[in-house]
Amino acid sequence: MTTAETIPSPAEPAAPDGQQAAVPLRKRVRRLVMQLGPSRMAAMSLFLLLAILIARFSWQMPLVDAAERALYDARATLMAPHVEQDKRITLVTYNDETLFNTGIRSPLDRTLLANALGNLDQMGAKAIGIDIAFDSPRPDDALLKAQLRAMKTPTWLAYAEQASNPNTIFYEQQKYLEAYIADVTTAKTKPTSVLFRTDDDSVIRNWPDRPKNLPPLMANALAPVDPAHANFQGNIRFLVPARAAEGQEEPVFANIPIDTFAMPMDAEMRAGFSELVRGRYVLIGGDIIDNDQFNTPLSRFPDAITGQHETMIGLEVHAHMLAQQLDGAWSHPLAGPALWALAILVVLAGGLTSLIDLRARWVAVAFLGQMAFFIAFPFWLQGRGVDTTTLPTFGWAIGWLFGYAAVGTAARTVGSRQRAFAQSALGKYLPADVAAQIMRDPDQLSLHGERRNIFCVFTDLEGFTKLSHATTPETVARLLNEYLDRLSDIVLAHGGTIDKFVGDAIVAFWGAPLSRPDDGPQAAAAAIALYEAGEKYRVDLAAEDVPPIGMTRVGLHVGDAIVGNFGGEGRIQYTALGDSMNTASRLEAANKELKTGILVSAEAAARSGRDDLVPMGRVTLRGRAQPVDVFTPRPDLVPERRARIAALVAAHAAGDKNAYVTSATALAKEYGQDASIMFLIARLNETEKGESYVLS
Repeated sequence: MTTAETIPSPAEPAAPDGQQAAVPLRKRVRRLVMQLGPSRMAAMSLFLLLAILIARFSWQMPLVDAAERALYDARATLMAPHVEQDKRITLVTYNDETLFNTGIRSPLDRTLLANALGNLDQMGAKAIGIDIAFDSPRPDDALLKAQLRAMKTPTWLAYAEQASNPNTIFYEQQKYLEAYIADVTTAKTKPTSVLFRTDDDSVIRNWPDRPKNLPPLMANALAPVDPAHANFQGNIRFLVPARAAEGQEEPVFANIPIDTFAMPMDAEMRAGFSELVRGRYVLIGGDIIDNDQFNTPLSRFPDAITGQHETMIGLEVHAHMLAQQLDGAWSHPLAGPALWALAILVVLAGGLTSLIDLRARWVAVAFLGQMAFFIAFPFWLQGRGVDTTTLPTFGWAIGWLFGYAAVGTAARTVGSRQRAFAQSALGKYLPADVAAQIMRDPDQLSLHGERRNIFCVFTDLEGFTKLSHATTPETVARLLNEYLDRLSDIVLAHGGTIDKFVGDAIVAFWGAPLSRPDDGPQAAAAAIALYEAGEKYRVDLAAEDVPPIGMTRVGLHVGDAIVGNFGGEGRIQYTALGDSMNTASRLEAANKELKTGILVSAEAAARSGRDDLVPMGRVTLRGRAQPVDVFTPRPDLVPERRARIAALVAAHAAGDKNAYVTSATALAKEYGQDASIMFLIARLNETEKGESYVLS
């Protein structure tokens, strides 16, 4: 809320129901500009500029481009034309059955191809494109070469070069292919490029470029193309079957096995099959599992018939490109100025939305309307034949959010001046986080407490008193602040509430003022992280010319406590009071005698969600009458070793002397250098079944 909202201007009439009237958007914008000041205005402007750049160039940005491609694939799939089978194009394919029957997988059987070409040449095809590279010799090459030289139908042979397609052909193959094509080239038989370009995610979305050293692209070679689109590199228009939704499989292009045309035919038989070929463009190539398969925008979503994410053979990609060329269905991207204008409008819309001062339902209507535009407008453009491979739709959404955040943040910054003053005053008496909560809910300022089940953590730094006596006050203050900063960050990162600092100790709890399902695991993880941070601090401090310090000891317990604001009328403090806090403090202190760094009560261990806790027996804490079963984390031990320690404690608790003695003897040999385990055995030796060890 801005200052202008908090203190109504005399020029702003009251609403009929007594509430403050909505401030006009134009006036809110003017106030925002006047009150921001030069530095904040510059920061907001830079943020808005960044939003505009994202909304314009998201296709070229890492990570974001993946979202743009996914959205384009959705548009290309959902808006793809549903067509009947295209009678202008026929696919003639080698399939896996053909390869099995001929016994030749690679290179393909050229006798079979020669026989098929001989028949197809007499069936009246408009043109034939062969998407097979003859890049290695076969014994039957002479037969195929003779047939290619004799072709009367315009025939185009696949050509590829290593320079533009290094992953498909190597140098020797290219040289053989060039010699092969040169040997069969006639007025009717010529080479054609079968080069594809895939995006970084290995998906074919656009027509490839046409390097000048390559022959014409197959689609351009087979059918005339207008000069204006001879080098078209926009999106490929992929088609889908019209009857696919009804479960009737009729592919866009007829796909006939090459065996059908390779058999010996007389004139009558040839005339019967010519219905599949006469006047059509015939594309010959492979339809082989796991070979020459490409991802297209249609591959992102399950096929309506098979339910699988279908790839597409290269021959069919050529067919879609040829059909697009025959239809003259050339798409055109939005011009650069239009994209800039849309990016600016989107960001401005986000910024102005953050300033709308209307009832919630109208704000929701405005928001939903803009979201509908972001979703529907790109699909509408795709359906109108616009090439949306450069349309930054995801970038628009990010730009809108950035615009909303930039202007909204600036408005909240201006409006928070009075709030900041009030909160700073409360901050003299309360922790900042509690003051912020009271600002949101002033009723919590009253002096009262409530019973909560909380996880309590106490820490203490061993040797800090000695350090403070041995160095200057300035050094002590610096080292203490650095140490407490590290530990405070850990508590807050794990969702805990810092109760207080007591010298070098931190008191924290989980479960208040907000209770979360993972309070137990978070508190246990924080306890371990606090100990590890203390150990790292010891290492870091060793590089400085100061006396060494000891470990950071940690105690964790869970139980009921009274949590709330306590104090008098002059000063209050948000804290927790109760036996659970005292128990956590005693656990922290018990680490020194038990030779451990972290002690967790059985109650806290049961709710910690950890499997690396090792029982350390039953003890009676200093100043307490009720014994406590304690545990310590031992992630350094494998589960089998932790289980053996647990078995030792269980045997003692059950009074099974034989099992206990056996376990104790074995563990004493194995852990002779582990002070905590050896002292555990010593304590158990001094107590009987079910007894606790009383700490001095």
